[in-house]
Amino acid sequence: MSNQRSFPVANSLTVGVIGLGVMGRPMAASLLRSPAASWNVVISDRGRERYSELLDSGASWAESPRRLAEQADIIVDMLPDLPQLEQVLNGPDGIVSGITTPTLLVISSTSSASGIRELADRLATETNGLLHVVDAPVSGGEDGAVAGTLSIMVGGSADDVDLALPVLRAIGTPAHLGPLGAGAIAKFCNQLIVAANILALGEAAVLAERSGLDLGALFDLLENGYAGSRVLDSRKRRIVDADYRPSGVARYMIKDLRYALEEADRTGTDAAQLRLLLDTFTDLTAHGFGDQDIAVTRAYVESKNPPPVAVA
Repeated sequence: MSNQRSFPVANSLTVGVIGLGVMGRPMAASLLRSPAASWNVVISDRGRERYSELLDSGASWAESPRRLAEQADIIVDMLPDLPQLEQVLNGPDGIVSGITTPTLLVISSTSSASGIRELADRLATETNGLLHVVDAPVSGGEDGAVAGTLSIMVGGSADDVDLALPVLRAIGTPAHLGPLGAGAIAKFCNQLIVAANILALGEAAVLAERSGLDLGALFDLLENGYAGSRVLDSRKRRIVDADYRPSGVARYMIKDLRYALEEADRTGTDAAQLRLLLDTFTDLTAHGFGDQDIAVTRAYVESKNPPPVAVA
C-alpha cells in the first residue's frame, strides 16, 4: 500500500462500518464480538437511536461519514451499490473530506467491477493516494451475516488485502481471488448460481405440489442428493410454507445479474442461462414480487399459469 503507515496495534486500530442494513448491522455486531478483535468499531448511519444494541456492545458513533473517516483506519461499506456509496463519499460531510492519513475502503456491496476500478482511481487522485480500495462482496445472506459465516470474495493488491483480511475473518471466510474487481466478478458467478438454483426450486415446488407430492418431504429428500445445496437448505421451509418475508430481496438479483451479463459480454462468454435469469427476475419484479424474498419464485411460477380446473 503506497503511503502506507504503521497501523496501530492492540486495541487502537479503528474499523468503521457504514451501511447498517440487513447485512451491515450483523456484520458490525460480528466485528464487536470477535474474540480475535484488535480494533475499535465506529458506526455511522441515519438515527443513532436505531443502533442502540451496537452502541451498548461497544461501538462508537460518528455523526457523519466525514467523522467516521477521521477516526477509521479501515472502512467497511455495506451500502446497496456504488451510487449509494457516492452519496456518503462526496460533499463537506463525506468520507473523502475526512481522509487525512492512509485509509482502506472495503466495498462489500455487489457492484460493477469496472465501476469499482474507476472509483478507486478517482479516490486515489482526490486523496493524493491516501484512500485505497479493496472489493469484498459477501455471500451467505442474513443468516450468514448474523452467524459470522459469510463467504467473502476479495479483490485488490496484496498489500491492501493483507490489511483487510484480519477484519474480514471476523465476519466470515475471505479468499483473495485476484486484483481489484476480482471479488465483484466472483460475486457475479455466485449470483448466477444462486438465481438458477432458486428459480429451479420455485418451478420444482409448483410441479411437485400440482402433481400431489408432499413438498416438505420431497425437499428433505432432495437435500441429501445431488440437488442438495445451501440455497435449498436456507430456503426450503420458506418455499414450503410460502413465507416470503424479505431476507434476500428478489429484485436485487436484477442488478447483480445485469453486472454479471456486462462481464460476460466483456469477456465474450456465451451466457444463455444468465440472460434468461435476468429476464425472469426482471419479469418477476414487474409483476409485483420483487420486494419479497427470493423464495418468492414459487409464487411467481404459480402466478404464470393457474392449475387446470378439475372437471366434476
